[in-house]
Amino acid sequence: MKTGNKINQIVRLKQVVQRWRRRIPSSGSLAVYVGPEHKRFVIPTRFLNLPVFVSLLNKAEEEFGFQTTGGLVIPCDVVFFKKLVDVLERDERGFGTLDLDEFVEMFSDLTVDSGCCKNATISDSRIFTPLLQKTKV
Repeated sequence: MKTGNKINQIVRLKQVVQRWRRRIPSSGSLAVYVGPEHKRFVIPTRFLNLPVFVSLLNKAEEEFGFQTTGGLVIPCDVVFFKKLVDVLERDERGFGTLDLDEFVEMFSDLTVDSGCCKNATISDSRIFTPLLQKTKV
């Protein structure tokens, strides 16, 4: 019976290792957390140089400042971010030069309950609003 326990322990350990491997981004990828619920997305690091991500990172800096602990949090609506990543993964060359305002205009048909970034422009006010609206600073 001791052999059965050891086999069960080995199987469980293997399952734990496999779960952790899925959580570690592959080389050339970065895990980011989006929205108030901090939904995890793994994106290619090359996306960080695109104008839309530069804008999102600037808005994250405005909202949260520079964090030294935890993951990179992007204050953006999850539905909008998922759509953004899907479009860029399909045709990065075609859409990679667009800025945040252009993506907001492109996705204007999205109905979004909660928003994302502080100091939103008028054109993106439907999608981007402060995450911490009731917090006093």
